[in-house]
Amino acid sequence: MIVFNRTKGKVLADRAETFLRRLLGLLGRRPPAEGEGLWISPCRGVHSFGMRHTIDVLFLDGGGKVIGAIPGFPPMRLSRFYPGANGALELPHGVLRRTDTACGDFVEFRE
Repeated sequence: MIVFNRTKGKVLADRAETFLRRLLGLLGRRPPAEGEGLWISPCRGVHSFGMRHTIDVLFLDGGGKVIGAIPGFPPMRLSRFYPGANGALELPHGVLRRTDTACGDFVEFRE
């Protein structure tokens, strides 16, 4: 699945995984490679306890609007809770900065 920032016209991930990987997420794994992403839904908050690397995280509402963006989310942290979030997209560190993705942008998933 491809994750595309419709607002900025940029690809965020060209290999996004979904629910099957959710149980462990990125815990104990290598950092996500360029082009990889992990979509966790439903999800209103994430943690990085047990992780060894920094990631970027987006929280999307049901319409794909970015309602939370955490560039450089470090290990051993707990994010704030986003009550309106439908899910969280975990990405390699630096993707949000390189794609200029921010709150208010619209993201879509394409097969």
